[in-house]
Amino acid sequence: MADFLTRDGSAWTPHYLVAIDGGKCIGCGRCFKVCARDVMHLYGVDEAGAVLGKVTEDDDDDFDGELNRKIMVVDGGGACIGCGACERVCPKACQTHVAHDKLAA
Repeated sequence: MADFLTRDGSAWTPHYLVAIDGGKCIGCGRCFKVCARDVMHLYGVDEAGAVLGKVTEDDDDDFDGELNRKIMVVDGGGACIGCGACERVCPKACQTHVAHDKLAA
């Protein structure tokens, strides 16, 4: 018997978001908008690629002029339910998802 079932009893395997490739991510926010679980957030990145910190909605700070671009970062991975909505809307295919049975406990 499957570990997970849909409402109609069909077998289903959740694939959890474990990482986002910061080199590919364009910070569009599509994944954030479809995620109801607070799994990822927007972070600022400098020219060298170093992550500067979380960007907040009311944050007009550009990290003292260091902000070069923004990317999504998985900072609440434990809240992921493996629905795959974020993967389906990502235009850059920069996310890594792992099946529940492949994750270390």
